[in-house]
Amino acid sequence: MGTGVMIGAGIFALTGQVAEQAGGLFPLAFLAAGMVAGFSAYSYVKMAEHYPSAGGIAMFLMKAYGKGTVTAAMSLLMYFSMVINESLVARTFGTYTLQLFDAKDNRFLVPVLGVGLLVAAFIVNILGNKFISTFSTVSAAIKISGILIFAAAGLWVSGLTFESVGVTERTSAGSFLSATALALLAYKGFTTITNSGSEIKEPKKNIGRSIILSLSVCLVVYLLVAFAVAGNLSVAEIIKNRDYALAEAARPAFGQWGTYFTVGLAIVATISGLIASTFAVSRMLAMLSEMKLVPHKHFGMPGNIQKHTLVYTVVFAITLTILFDLSRIASLGAIFYIVMDMAVHWGVLRHVHDKVKANRWIPVIALLLDVMILGVFLWMKATSDMLVIWVALGGILFIFVGEKLFLSWKKEDGEPLHADGHSAQRV
Repeated sequence: MGTGVMIGAGIFALTGQVAEQAGGLFPLAFLAAGMVAGFSAYSYVKMAEHYPSAGGIAMFLMKAYGKGTVTAAMSLLMYFSMVINESLVARTFGTYTLQLFDAKDNRFLVPVLGVGLLVAAFIVNILGNKFISTFSTVSAAIKISGILIFAAAGLWVSGLTFESVGVTERTSAGSFLSATALALLAYKGFTTITNSGSEIKEPKKNIGRSIILSLSVCLVVYLLVAFAVAGNLSVAEIIKNRDYALAEAARPAFGQWGTYFTVGLAIVATISGLIASTFAVSRMLAMLSEMKLVPHKHFGMPGNIQKHTLVYTVVFAITLTILFDLSRIASLGAIFYIVMDMAVHWGVLRHVHDKVKANRWIPVIALLLDVMILGVFLWMKATSDMLVIWVALGGILFIFVGEKLFLSWKKEDGEPLHADGHSAQRV
């Protein structure tokens, strides 16, 4: 499921977006992002080994910070970054599907197709966990083998010449780091594995193995595809067709049938990735509700809490799919995710490194890398698209203030909290 979420959201949605930032060094931006994700994964692996549960990141944050504002707010940042990722995948599905037709004006059709996919993912998720697990496994195998075929054929047709790879007028240290922050979204799907602690066999051993394996597979796939695209399109062509770069790369190499093949892969990848992501993120919000860290309202709906959180998740994703384009959706997701990721590393360093037997220097490096790429990314966005900055800051402020008020109200009826927002008894 982790591999399926990553490939579904990553290589199809972000190749063109990353190239727009890094220019001819975009394949190396995926490599750099993979290295950042590798350092980040250490904290999650160590936490998962000691605290396997369906709560995943929410449980990790609670173990580090207690049952308070920081845990609730950072968990919601992760939740919304995953919802943002779902809208990114939904719009990617729309843009690639339209390559099968002669649709000149797609400003209306892309969100319509994206919303349709989100509704379909909702229906599939109602069918149950076993179906989702089987579907995710089969579709992940189809995606990986198909994308490897695309990459191998693209590299062969290119003659292993990559004239578009290198420093271009768009390339600078700042733009490369900004592209790395964006490319990090292509790897964040590994965090969905942490939500499987209550179901996976031997979770203390296998969650960590699954995270490492899924990251390794995706890094290899991303690099092969990035170089295949670079061997068949110029940087200017990749940027021009940034929302469906892989489909465009197939045209000069394989003609119309190659385009059909690539679009078909994109459709399978986005559908399966969205179904797996919706399953994981709804479980996370359900866990937060059961922990009494977020408010929950039934609105007269039947079923258990997870069915309700599934509805909320799909509604939020549909709203984002309608309101924002791919570039802004990806930027918001990157900001929310990196902020949450920093909180996880700091929690490991500050509170639980002895309990989980973590080496301090690896979370330190991961934290420094996050600070560096997020700082540069925000600076670049501040000079090009300030709306993204305001929406991100407004969202973070709303989440923290809302959680502070909610938990202060709950304090009167439930477990007493300290002044710093932590529970009186560490969990």
